[in-house]
Amino acid sequence: MTITESQKVEIAENGFTTVNNIYTDEEIEQILWAINHANQTKETFRKSADLFAIRQFLKEIPEMRNLVFNEKLNNIMVQILGDKYFVVKSIYFDKPETSNWYVAYHQDLTISVDKKIELENFGPWTAKQNQFAVQPPIHILENNFTIRIHLDDTDENNGALRVIPQSHLKKVYRPETIDWTTEIETTCVVNKGGIMIMKPLILHSSSRTTNNKKRRVIHIEFSNQELPTALKWAERMN
Repeated sequence: MTITESQKVEIAENGFTTVNNIYTDEEIEQILWAINHANQTKETFRKSADLFAIRQFLKEIPEMRNLVFNEKLNNIMVQILGDKYFVVKSIYFDKPETSNWYVAYHQDLTISVDKKIELENFGPWTAKQNQFAVQPPIHILENNFTIRIHLDDTDENNGALRVIPQSHLKKVYRPETIDWTTEIETTCVVNKGGIMIMKPLILHSSSRTTNNKKRRVIHIEFSNQELPTALKWAERMN
C-alpha cells in the first residue's frame, strides 16, 4: 500500500488526509468479534445509550495488535511516520445508531501518562478512572499523529469528523476565537475499512447521527517524543 505525495502534503499543510481500502470486510469482522467477546466489566469500558468506548484499547484487548496492524497499515505508517514513532494512546468508539452524542470543535491537547507529578510546562492535569492526562509542551503535540480506523462507512449523517484545515499550524487555537469569515470547514468522509490520518492540533468536531447508522472507530495516537525521566507514557507500545 503506497500513500501518494499529495496525501503527504495534505497532512503537512492541511493537518489530515484519508486513505481507503486498508481493511477487508473479513478483517473488520475479526476486529468486531474480538471487541464483542472482550471482558466488558473493566473500568476502562464505558457504555451508555449514546456511546460505548474502550480506553487503553490495545492493552485491554491484546489480540487486537495483530488485527489492527496489518500489512497495509504498517506500510503506510512507515511512509508517514518512519521508524521512530510508537503508540501512546488507543481508544475504541462506538457511536450507536440512535446516538445524540455531539462533540464541539476542539484540539486534542492532552496526552495520557502514568501518574501526576509537578513538571515545568506540563499542565493542567485531569484524572478519570485512575487514568492521568496532562497538556504537555506544544512541541510534543506538534510532532504527534493520530490514525483513526473506520469500521463503518462514515459521512456527515453519522458523525464524520469535521475539521478546519491548517488549524494545526496555529498552536493552541481556542474554538471560541474561530473566525468563520476566513476559516473553511471540511467533512472527512471515510469508507468502511479506511483510515483518517490527522494531527492532534487540528480543530475537529463531530455531529449527531441522523441516518440511523453506526459509527465505530479505533483511535490510535503516535509520538516520537520522549517524556522527562520521571514521567512515562501510559500506553507506550513500539
